[in-house]
Amino acid sequence: MKLSIVGAGAMRTPLLLHGLLQSDLPVSRVDLFDIDEDRLGRLFPVMQAVAGSVELRRQSDAAAAIRGSQFVLVSIRVGGMARRARDERVTLEHGILGQETVGPVGFFKGLRTVPPVLEYARMIERLAPQAYLINFSNPVGIVTQAVTMKTKARIIGICDTPTELFEEAAGVLGVPSGECFFDFVGLNHLGWLRQVYHRGRPQMQHLLANSQRLYRAPFYSPAFLRQLGLLPTEYCYFYYSPQRALQGMLQAGRTRGAQLEELNARFFEDLARAADPLLSYENYLATRNSTYMQSESGCTPRCNHSTGALGAELTGYDKIALSVLRGIHFNLGRLVPLNVPNRGNVPELEKEDVVEVPCVVDSNGVHPVHVGELPAQVRELVVGVKQYERLTVRAALSGDQAEAFHALARNPLVPNLEVAEALVAKLRCCQSERAAE
Repeated sequence: MKLSIVGAGAMRTPLLLHGLLQSDLPVSRVDLFDIDEDRLGRLFPVMQAVAGSVELRRQSDAAAAIRGSQFVLVSIRVGGMARRARDERVTLEHGILGQETVGPVGFFKGLRTVPPVLEYARMIERLAPQAYLINFSNPVGIVTQAVTMKTKARIIGICDTPTELFEEAAGVLGVPSGECFFDFVGLNHLGWLRQVYHRGRPQMQHLLANSQRLYRAPFYSPAFLRQLGLLPTEYCYFYYSPQRALQGMLQAGRTRGAQLEELNARFFEDLARAADPLLSYENYLATRNSTYMQSESGCTPRCNHSTGALGAELTGYDKIALSVLRGIHFNLGRLVPLNVPNRGNVPELEKEDVVEVPCVVDSNGVHPVHVGELPAQVRELVVGVKQYERLTVRAALSGDQAEAFHALARNPLVPNLEVAEALVAKLRCCQSERAAE
């Protein structure tokens, strides 16, 4: 089996490779492509350290990497971490929280990311039409929706946020997650657990009574969750408490993007003189994971998921990707929450809208489980955010600045059209930029 990774210079590529290549998948070769060949080359020793006997090939051309692949994993960050940091800083200067997948920063990331991912999807249509495009590129819902609308590529949008909540819920219940059924519905970075069943018995009341153990930081008060009657993923925090998140970011004195830009630069300096590339990378992961959501939440998060050692992650993109690839290759029929076209699943949304729902994954692809109507207490928020996402897809496809104004103004975290126009004028998308994380 041949795999390819587009955007292979991303910092999590070695983690992804470790998860895939240490599994029972019969992977014989992985082709790696990134427009920043120098960065890919510097990270390559870490990839070699986790690849074992599997052949890794660096390709200078995306088409060469894609041709003949069974799965093409795409994870790109157009403009690099420096562009993320700039977007976050300017957004904060306008009194709006700067988080790269929601609000204005997520919007501009979407505008930049859709065109190149579409290019790669069209390459897959020509060069590997039976391949699955596994999309990690944020904002996952927006990017996946654009590709499904404009190509026939078999794209699957992946995010680890729901499964992290599933694992936390199973941990509170003291049972293996594989024994549970998780009734989940939403959009990417805007989803809720409606119920958790263990051996046929609903467990939501127990989880709500012990909600302080569920999240890595106190995003939601127990009283709020009891009133809501649902368990939101951690990214819902930005919609429920935008001012608190904004104040946390301002008090931190630098954005997450700026923090990661500095951390990445320090890692590459250490890597250049490291005797053990893998140890250097594990130290980097430990630092990165321990500071996740720190400024946004205003506190030091409880770190549940990683000690920094490869393979120690409880969940993560590597394990979600592995679940999907194994489910398809071995025809396992297991449930995985994925980003897929709605096609009538959620009646309040349109056919082409991408939703995040549990899917059965087997050798025929992914098959969404019917989830039905949205809970009344979150319906207005989901419909509003999806309207914004729909308009953002349209603006990304057209490149029209007036459509960009209109789309950003519909974002629930943007107060009005005037602010949207100011942000578009200052952070207008440079679609010619290309860089990995």
